[in-house]
Amino acid sequence: MNAQDLKNSILQLAIQGKLVGQRREEGTAEELYQQIQVEKAKLIKEGKIKKEKPLPEIKEDEIPFEIPESWKWVRFGEVIDVRDGTHDTPKYVNEGVPLVTSKNLNYGKIDFDNAKLISIEDADKINKRSLVEDSDILFAMIGSIGNPVLVKKDREFSIKNMALFKTISNSLFSMEYLLWYLQLEQVFMKKKASGGVQSFVSLSFLRNYIMPLPPLEEQKRIVAKIEELMPYVKKHGEAHSKLVVFNKKFPEDMQKSILQYAIQGRLVEQREDEGTAEELYQQIQEEKAMLIKVGKIKKEKPLPEITEEEIPFDIPNSWKWVRLGDISLNIGDIDHKMPPTVKDGYPYVSPLNFTTNSIDYDGAKKIGQNDFEHLSKKIKPERNDIIFPRYGTIGVIRMVDTDREFLVSYSCCTIKNIEKYIYPKYVFHTLKSGVIKKEINRYINKTTQPNIGLESIKKFMIPIPPLEEQKRIVVKIEEMMPYCQQLVQATL
Repeated sequence: MNAQDLKNSILQLAIQGKLVGQRREEGTAEELYQQIQVEKAKLIKEGKIKKEKPLPEIKEDEIPFEIPESWKWVRFGEVIDVRDGTHDTPKYVNEGVPLVTSKNLNYGKIDFDNAKLISIEDADKINKRSLVEDSDILFAMIGSIGNPVLVKKDREFSIKNMALFKTISNSLFSMEYLLWYLQLEQVFMKKKASGGVQSFVSLSFLRNYIMPLPPLEEQKRIVAKIEELMPYVKKHGEAHSKLVVFNKKFPEDMQKSILQYAIQGRLVEQREDEGTAEELYQQIQEEKAMLIKVGKIKKEKPLPEITEEEIPFDIPNSWKWVRLGDISLNIGDIDHKMPPTVKDGYPYVSPLNFTTNSIDYDGAKKIGQNDFEHLSKKIKPERNDIIFPRYGTIGVIRMVDTDREFLVSYSCCTIKNIEKYIYPKYVFHTLKSGVIKKEINRYINKTTQPNIGLESIKKFMIPIPPLEEQKRIVVKIEEMMPYCQQLVQATL
């Protein structure tokens, strides 16, 4: 799937009411529709728009998919002033007013460089019926149907063979929402177009075309969410012109991009009042020194300082590159000997028990109480700890999401965070990012069975922001990740 197909998938989710949630306090589209009709009647009375023949009610067999109950199916002509430019060919002149046709609409912009010029008198005649203003939308009706453009007017011009969508009221309808809808629907409009060599859509066709209408504030939130996702689509499209298996490849690539943005400090903004990671780091060291003093954790050999040559990319000034062991409460494993199994006992989890996003504790081997108590003395996994495989599927991590008592096989290590200063989910997402894959490749022992030692894991470099920023990053990641799977489902 190329970038355009991906974009269409996002837009399809948007127009089905699946991209943002519905909010009761925003009212209904039926209420909005009635407000638009009142405003439209007022403009007709004032002579600002023409009274058109009533449009037929929308039939059940016209509706292509279900929409939220607070939405409403409408025809373009019911909520928008739909006009067209001239269909005649005025005399061209060397100096005058640009006459924009479908050939001048390119990638959401008007290309005036190749536009023919017409006299001011001819332009005035055309503009009496189809004066183009700011925030109008142009839409090619003949030939290359579509290519909608939201007008940001910086010069006078006229239009030919072009539909002109004008809002009844900016306070009642989002033209940006219409723009995204037209970008998606132009594909279907082309299929329904009339004509042979030169296909076209009529003004009547456009006025009768149906659209799902959300409440105004939801329109705005849909537009904002689309605009938030588009940079990721562009980035993905530049990196991958084709995806052989979209359902598997795209979510993985999208997640990589999101995580990379996150650990580079580009996913959320930095806030001066949240302090710095250097201050946070010093607090962690003081906490660890206190815990060592009271005998709760062991004093370990100092880890090497991070050199300039090791740093893979720049991070914000308020962040800090650290070694994983320096900010963790403990990184450890149990004895490297498999205890005898029993029928009923404590789960003894290995990577074989990892499910898609969790751990199958019931499917794990079981060990007896004596072995459990003995092995637990070294390290015992608890909620929010991170399980990191050291053999086989190295780095395919899971976070403990239960208060159930269990142990982890010696093929994994358990990473415990100082939750007072480090948000475990931030570390979890960072350990799934590309920077850790590079660290694994750096330290892995490439034997018959590849493995990585505890001391190497402690040396892993990760970028840390202040605590509150860690939390905001996780919120943003978890807000965006579901879209990866939604986009897959939309194509099934």
